[in-house]
Parts: sequence; C-alpha cells; structure tokens
Amino acid sequence: MAASQAANIVEKVVGHNDNATVTTDVSNYNKGAYGQETGEKIKATTWQGKNSVQIVEMPKPRVVDEGDVIVKVTGSTICGSDLHLYHGVIPQLEKGDVLGHEFCGVVESVGPTVKKVKAGDRVVAAFPIACGECRNCKEQLTSACERTNENSITNAMYGKRTAGMFGYSHFTGGFAGGQAEYVRVPYGDVNLLQLPADVPDEKGLYLSDVLATAYHCVVDTGVKKGDVVAIWGGGPIGQMAAEYSFSQGATRVILIDGGEGAWRLDFVTSKIPKLETIDFSNLPRGESITSQLKKIVPGGPDVALECAAGEYAKGWAHYFEMLLGMETDTSEILNEMITAVRPFGRIGVTGVYAGYTNHFNIGALMQTGIRFIGNGQAPVQKYWEHLLELIRRQEINPLDMVTHRVSLENMPELYAAFEGRDKGMQKVYVQTRFSSPPAEGSPQLTEL
Repeated sequence: MAASQAANIVEKVVGHNDNATVTTDVSNYNKGAYGQETGEKIKATTWQGKNSVQIVEMPKPRVVDEGDVIVKVTGSTICGSDLHLYHGVIPQLEKGDVLGHEFCGVVESVGPTVKKVKAGDRVVAAFPIACGECRNCKEQLTSACERTNENSITNAMYGKRTAGMFGYSHFTGGFAGGQAEYVRVPYGDVNLLQLPADVPDEKGLYLSDVLATAYHCVVDTGVKKGDVVAIWGGGPIGQMAAEYSFSQGATRVILIDGGEGAWRLDFVTSKIPKLETIDFSNLPRGESITSQLKKIVPGGPDVALECAAGEYAKGWAHYFEMLLGMETDTSEILNEMITAVRPFGRIGVTGVYAGYTNHFNIGALMQTGIRFIGNGQAPVQKYWEHLLELIRRQEINPLDMVTHRVSLENMPELYAAFEGRDKGMQKVYVQTRFSSPPAEGSPQLTEL
C-alpha cells in the first residue's frame, strides 16, 4: 500500500512520457471531464484500499477520443489477477479506480473515426488496449502496444511498457475497467470483437482474457506433440492450459495445486479425465514437487507452465521478505519448475509477477540449459478470432470453467469468496441489469 502511494507521488512529480496517442488515466468517471455531466448514473466496482472494494454510483462514461466506443456491459467476471489489485500488490492503484479487465456487452455509441463496430453490436473487449498501428501491434504483439500507456515508472522498471489495460491501475495506463455497467473502450475498432448470434455472452465473455491467456501460454512456450507437461495452478487458466496442451499433442499433463485450492484438482479432472494431479499440501513425508514429478516422469517433464503467480509465498523467508518490501514476488514456484523439468526443458511463466524476487536459482537455469520464457501479457487480439471459431465448432467449451453467476451488486462479497478459494468456485459470470437470462448450460443466479 505505502509503496503504491509512493509510486503515485513519484509519477506525478516525474510526469508521464508523451508516447500515448489516446487519453490515459481515465480510471474513475467521477474525476475530471470524462463522465457525462447529466443523465443516468452507473454502478461500478471500485478499489477502496487493501482488501476493500465497493459498488459506487458515478457518471456514465462519454466518448473522449475520436476512436472511443461506449459499451453497455452485459457480462463481466473476476480473475485471479484481480486479487493482486485487491491485495494492493500492483503499484499505482488509486482509491476509487474502477476494476475489471474482462467484459462483454452491447455498443451504445461510437466516436467519429470508428468504422468496424456500430451501435447495437454485441462485442467482447480484449483486456490489453492496443492502437493497431505501432510496430508491436503490426506484429500482433498487442499487449506490448507502444501508444496506450505512458507511465514512467513502468518504463523505468521494465525498460519498456506493457499496453494499457482495463481496470489494472495507473501502472498500466489508468483505464476504468469492466466490473461496471458501462465502459469507455479506446480504439474500439481494434479492441472489440463482434460476437455472432450463436455464441452467447456466457461463452464469448471469456475471449477477453482467460481463453487467450491460457492458449498463449501453451503455444508461446512451444508445447508440441509427445510432450509431458506439468502445470502449476488449477484455476481457470491452468484448466484451459491443460486442455490446450492435450490439443497441441501432449501425451501427459500433470496439474499441481493444493491447500485451499486442492478441491480444484478434482474439479478439473472431472472436465479432463485423463489429467494427472499432484496435491502439494498432501505430499509423502520428505517429498517435494520436484521429487514427485521425477518419480512419475523419469527425467522430469518436458514443459512446465506457471499459471499461479508470484504473490503467494509458501515458506517463512519469502513471506517476511514480501511483508517487509524486500521483494514483490516469491521465486518458490519458479525454482520448483527449474529443478523439475528435464535438462533443456521449457518453462512458460504466465502467472502475474509484478517486480523483483529473491533466491532465484539462476545457476540451475543456466547449468541445465532450461529455456525460461516469460509469456508476457497475452496479445488477445492475435488469437481471439481463432478461439471464437473453436467455440462455434464446439471444440472448446468455456462453460466447463464456469461454476457461478452473480450480480454486479455482489462484487464485494465475490472478491472475498474468490480470495478464499471457496470450494466449488472456479470461474464466475457477473451479470448486470442489462444481461439476458442465463444461456443453456450456464449456471443460474447465486446470491452471495
């Protein structure tokens, strides 16, 4: 919290760079001239401090830049990445910022230069905000767009920036998110995908992040025919990464989870019966994840995929180092992966890591020839048309992840439940007052 506030102060003193070609830091329609002066108010989920979110009323967003699109939200969700914000781990959150980076809806209005989408279109938004014209966007690396995030601290820390992102702090451009009734979408022609009539919101919504992120993790790390794959993290990303690994030709996939999330091993296996599992909280005495994997896969798996994130320390050393601000992320899972895979194996890191870590086993990485790949934030726009077609052909079913449907008004309770890894809660569909009734196969409404 203190570090985040300090970062905001530093950013204001240093100032932004001037690379952005879109208006940034529109994270709260109550501030500045970014909301409509008159008319209806909207409800939005806002960050109020560590482990605190509230539903507040604020002005409806308006078109600010010529390429903006205003979307009436019909579906949103919560992601494990949102918990990093909830905990105050991601720098430069401000009280009142609107959260949520995954949403779908109906186009209500468009700016004068918008050509591809029009009022009335059903659309899903990509969580990274891209311009479509810079060098990285032209190479379909939209999550590294050079023109939608002018944050100076991000540039100083990483030597480059991510694209702007919805609902993910001023560190990523400061854009209001989609856990709300309306959203302003910059460069709407680039960042919105039209949904066909045969794909309901409950399936199309997840093209915004989870489906593309899991797919990117698998293909970017290079999972191929004959591979044995180990996946750390049994949440929705891990679940879909397992499914995609098999579709890429993996012969075996081993899912690792435990503790409060151990129930997810059985849940995912119920959807993917050939999956193998390891419960890290129920290992034989003297055993580790590495030793268990070496026993069941002689020599170790070919590929390890990190779908958990670096916020959750297992041991006391990392717990206190993170508590004292000596590191932002734990290296424990990364070290398990390095020692578990076979020599010259591949590691893909798609779980969120914010900054620095200690005790990283770089010697093992170098000496055994491990290919260590930071997958980065997924360039959603690169994959979403292909994944939409897989949904239409029923080759993937996003509803396999979805266990709950709740109302936007229940977001504070949902954050608490999601943080606690409440048994049976995998992926959630969040409805607004504009949502259609549940589609066939979708969960019914639950009051939290």
